[in-house]
Amino acid sequence: MTTKTNCITAAAGVVDLVGQTPLLRLHKVTVGLNEGVEVWAKLEGYNPGGSVKDRPALNMIRCGIESGALTREKTLIDATSGNTGVAYAMIGTALGYDVCLCVPSNVTPERFKILNAFGAELILTDPGTGSDGAIIKAREMVAADPDRYFYPNQYDNDANWQAHYNTTGVEIWEQTSGRVTHFVAGIGTSGTMMGTGRRLREYNPDVVLISGQPDSPFHGLEGWKHMQTAIVPAIYDPALCDQNLEMNTEDAYAMAMRLAREEGLMVSPSSGAACHAALQIASQIEAGCVVTIFPDDAYKYLTEGFWTE
Repeated sequence: MTTKTNCITAAAGVVDLVGQTPLLRLHKVTVGLNEGVEVWAKLEGYNPGGSVKDRPALNMIRCGIESGALTREKTLIDATSGNTGVAYAMIGTALGYDVCLCVPSNVTPERFKILNAFGAELILTDPGTGSDGAIIKAREMVAADPDRYFYPNQYDNDANWQAHYNTTGVEIWEQTSGRVTHFVAGIGTSGTMMGTGRRLREYNPDVVLISGQPDSPFHGLEGWKHMQTAIVPAIYDPALCDQNLEMNTEDAYAMAMRLAREEGLMVSPSSGAACHAALQIASQIEAGCVVTIFPDDAYKYLTEGFWTE
């Protein structure tokens, strides 16, 4: 199935480019699956900030402005492992708001350069504590000076998953002409799965939802959480999903390389993990339309060693 959608040829601002990302059918890495099985990937690297996180960041900022919680006098602050921070920084710059980000100091050099380019203030946290350490630092800063900051708190903010309920889920349903049978997504804040999954279930209660998580607290899947050992986001509802798959970092790296060399797609390790999970599900069914999310492309990860190993 190939469909064409209208392209935006002119936009009033960068925020108008968020969403309406392509859905691409995978052909080479799916060889060997049953003939009636299709695997599709939503390419979120096509967002202007380069990731799926543009969607919730924009919605949380808009909700903050509409509620009066975000004013010109306040600085937006949040914890991030990278992609939401890039989205905040890009949108904040475009709309004229100051942005301060608590970030683990081991995020990729590419992310540091992008965040600096957008003018975000960076508070570096202990890499050993991952995104949880950044969350704790952001909470401390807000508690010490609450009048200074607007704290959207992406892990607990309903506007996060609602962004996907209102956009990502709708787009997938329309792009597959309602044929999607399985939806696979990694869990970090959990917003992508919570919002997209709920929307797809409203369209068709029989859609199967599968979440992916790292198989260890120490992993290389940027943006994903090992829920058993992490601060669990308030927006996360494990009961929504039919199944959870544990993903190995090395398998994610290998799949990212396969996608580059077989499909011509440069994607992130987390996208490789999502693809690996989607193929696991696809190999277990006789027929169906499996859709997964590729959260971002490879260009923030090119200094990772696995590309040349």
